[in-house]
Amino acid sequence: MISEKMKPLVQNNSAIREMFEEGKRLAAIYGRENVYDFSLGNPNVPAPAEVDQAIRAVLDEEESTFVHGYMSNSGYEDVRETIAQSLNRRFGTAFHQGNILMTVGAASGMNVILKTILNPGDQVIAFAPYFLEYGNYVRNYDGELVIVPPDTTDFQPDMEAFEARINEKTKAVIINTPNNPTGVVYSHETLCEIAGILEKKQKELGTAIVLLSDEPYRELAYDGVEVPYVTKYYANTVVCYSYSKSLSLPGERIGYLVIPDELKDSQTVFAAATIANRVLGCVNAPSLMQRVVKRCVDAKTDVAAYDRNRNLLYSSLKEYGFSCIRPQGAFYLFVKSPVEDEKAFCGVCKQHNILVVPGTSFACPGYVRISYCVSYEQIERSLPAFKAVAAYYGLC
Repeated sequence: MISEKMKPLVQNNSAIREMFEEGKRLAAIYGRENVYDFSLGNPNVPAPAEVDQAIRAVLDEEESTFVHGYMSNSGYEDVRETIAQSLNRRFGTAFHQGNILMTVGAASGMNVILKTILNPGDQVIAFAPYFLEYGNYVRNYDGELVIVPPDTTDFQPDMEAFEARINEKTKAVIINTPNNPTGVVYSHETLCEIAGILEKKQKELGTAIVLLSDEPYRELAYDGVEVPYVTKYYANTVVCYSYSKSLSLPGERIGYLVIPDELKDSQTVFAAATIANRVLGCVNAPSLMQRVVKRCVDAKTDVAAYDRNRNLLYSSLKEYGFSCIRPQGAFYLFVKSPVEDEKAFCGVCKQHNILVVPGTSFACPGYVRISYCVSYEQIERSLPAFKAVAAYYGLC
């Protein structure tokens, strides 16, 4: 009964979600406090107090039929203008409401813009390791995902390999910084180089190539690291943003697209993206959460809590002999497997009630992702188990 497109998705169901379900099964057997689930990027830090206050204020102060009613498919005009002005204050941009399209999170935003720009056979480039759903999103619109292999020395983009993969079929390039799963932040120099290559290739090929910046982790950066704003580097950029991580609201599904005036045919693209928002079935972003976002657009989550987790887990795993780079942002460690088959390593971890995600799920075998957006106490409880795994492999 299911479509041919859905069959491979069912067969290759997300390893992240599978691990999450496995965590619930093990917790029922051993007790939740004795299972160390690092699989899902589900924020443990509560939403800022401003969010709860804003929800109450919206319901108390705004007309019910307005709050719960339809609006433009692109979102409430005053919400979009508030977001635009917030971005302008923070990043020195010059956006207005006509550049902001409210979406059902970043995943929906990515689907909206891909539906807007892709023709069958168009290619979209992504840098491994990457969030594996990108491939599904591209294939939703009969596009082809082209993968740039990882440079595992520092997990910055391999520019030579990137340039070699651009051709007349290239319609878009996806970047994700801070990155899931590595925590790497693309520097000013990196973005300049990516933009330079794209500008050069656009001229050579006589085509427009869109840079899609997937930014759910933008606000989660450590040690004073700057996360540059990508639209300032390359004109044909579209930003996909979500409040899932920045305000700890993954279940609320609220985000937006930035479609700058500098983008080629920007007004037409915005109009088409607004229609795509509707015909994809989203219709519009949740009305209540749009009103809430307007009231707490500059609120911040407790990044210090994630930083504390990062420092404890990173320093402990390094002490035990594991190899990984120190993340600059997001809330993941990308750890090198002590054996070539990282799925076997995941199996040994599971024997010690540790749940991590194989790097194959991010097109980067030989590594595992550990999500540290959990309680500090869980990390503390898990350390003896990590040490036992290290001892099993003779690392310590």
